[in-house]
Amino acid sequence: MAQQWDHLVEQHSILTVVVGSRAFGLATAGSDTDRRGVYVAPTEDFWRLSKPPTHLEGPLPEQFAWEVERFCELALSANPNLLEVLHSPLVEHRTPLGTELLELAPAFLSRSVHQTFGRYAQTQFAKARSARERGGEPRWKNVVHMLRLLISGSVLLETGTLRTDVGDDRDRLLAVRRGEVPWEEAQAWQERLAARLDRALEHSPLPERPDAARVEEWLIAVRRRALRTGLGE
Repeated sequence: MAQQWDHLVEQHSILTVVVGSRAFGLATAGSDTDRRGVYVAPTEDFWRLSKPPTHLEGPLPEQFAWEVERFCELALSANPNLLEVLHSPLVEHRTPLGTELLELAPAFLSRSVHQTFGRYAQTQFAKARSARERGGEPRWKNVVHMLRLLISGSVLLETGTLRTDVGDDRDRLLAVRRGEVPWEEAQAWQERLAARLDRALEHSPLPERPDAARVEEWLIAVRRRALRTGLGE
């Protein structure tokens, strides 16, 4: 069934970016290239009983894309993975609609990132701690994800800007990933970052809620243009 819709990514993508370690500044020689994107299904496809998929994997390895409406829904809910797509420095492909979506990025931001980035970080921490409690080594990759999310979320709340690259924290985070930082030290760093995330919320320049009306207006315009042209371009 997925093959039936492969053309959506190949022919109707409006944005493709590289995320993951390469966008975060944490890539090493063996790092994968993780691609994420957005496609616009032709408006007529929604008139059928069989609706277009909300997301698709491939066709390249480590590639995943969302239909534009689903992407907007998730980004408005402050999903870190979706927000990072809009702020990746590594843009491989964008159409005029893709450019519009990137310019719309501030409309998706709100103080809800305090909850979502914090919750995602806690999930990563739980995975790392679970492995340690079973008598093994912590899952250091999960520890790095946790720390990076807390750093990124804190900076976002403090400045109103999502920074994907870890910057000056790169060397220390890579040391954590290699298992060179004691668990206790990594846990202490996590506690400091979690406190920073909480403090950042108090005086954040971000609005309480995202600008859903602006996003919806753009989405309606996209559907109308797709109806006229038959393409998400």
